[in-house]
Amino acid sequence: GFWSITRYHDALAVSRDVETFTSSRGIRLEEMDDDELEARRTMMELDPPEHTRLRRLVNRGFTRRTVESYEDSIRALAAEVLDEALTADAFDFVTEVAAKLPMRMLGRLLGTSDADGHQLVEWGDAFLGNSDPEFTTHVIDTADTEEYRLMPFRSPAAIEVFEYAERQAAERRSCPRNDVITQLLAPTRDGEPLSDLEFKNFFTLLIAAGNDTTRYTMTHGLRTMMLHPSLWQAWRADPSLTETAVEEILRTSAVTMHFRRTATREVTLGGKNIAAGDKVVMWFCSANHDDDGFPHPWRFDLARDPNDHMAFGRNGPHLCLGAWLARMEARLVFEELMKRVERLEPDGEPDYMRSNFIAGIKHLPVRVVA
Repeated sequence: GFWSITRYHDALAVSRDVETFTSSRGIRLEEMDDDELEARRTMMELDPPEHTRLRRLVNRGFTRRTVESYEDSIRALAAEVLDEALTADAFDFVTEVAAKLPMRMLGRLLGTSDADGHQLVEWGDAFLGNSDPEFTTHVIDTADTEEYRLMPFRSPAAIEVFEYAERQAAERRSCPRNDVITQLLAPTRDGEPLSDLEFKNFFTLLIAAGNDTTRYTMTHGLRTMMLHPSLWQAWRADPSLTETAVEEILRTSAVTMHFRRTATREVTLGGKNIAAGDKVVMWFCSANHDDDGFPHPWRFDLARDPNDHMAFGRNGPHLCLGAWLARMEARLVFEELMKRVERLEPDGEPDYMRSNFIAGIKHLPVRVVA
């Protein structure tokens, strides 16, 4: 069992106190044996200083200042993806836009070929959609995944990703580049490079994480605008609302629904006594709709400010590495979409991913209203 943390300020306290609430025993509802945990460990399952050691390798490539330098490239990519999709009067916004942009951009940061983009998306889907039969033939908890128990996400796709990562690493060792993979192969501050397993797990994490938040945030945001056309009209009439509108989409969609911690000592939280060793699950989807954190939390407010949501965590050491990149990608997609169409309208029902971890929309059929 586990404690559910549903209120904003309680979730905030847990996320910031890494000494009392550790990530080292796992971050999802899944309980892993020690050998599984060690084999699959990434910086997500580490606390400082070990977490900091890994994060520093790539952190400079994802800071706000660095991401701002990507704006022209991301805007051009968003325009390209949208122009491709808008050659049709009706299309699936997820497969044609929301899935393509984040992974193409991540591929360029990693230094992988644009031609590999579709494969990266499929691998990411297999990881985060490991409970959805559309994304994997080995559905966790229903199929026999025992032979993959030491692989990330208990997924057979990890075998292919590890092989791909090995090929990419070999290329960088013979010819280093100015990309994230080369940075991962560099010595850490203690002078030692990542182990082979650390490198592969880090690469896998980037493929998985680069596949969800932005993709599904864009999709939830567009669906909200289609269901409430007056919001879209108000936003389109006042582009200065874009920054706060994107933050509100992040808050209300809460794509990563939860993260888990484990209590390292006895502690009282929300009037409950939590014992050392107890699992504690922060439900961001609930915390982001707590009226103690957000006035009128069920109202979508294009101009909500402040908006200290927990879509990326909140300031602690585990704040999402790609938060600024996700924000920019979402902002630029909506800016470029508004230039091209009057609006989009639903052309069918959304198809949701089967998951208790990611609030994903797999398919969103839309039709162009010129």
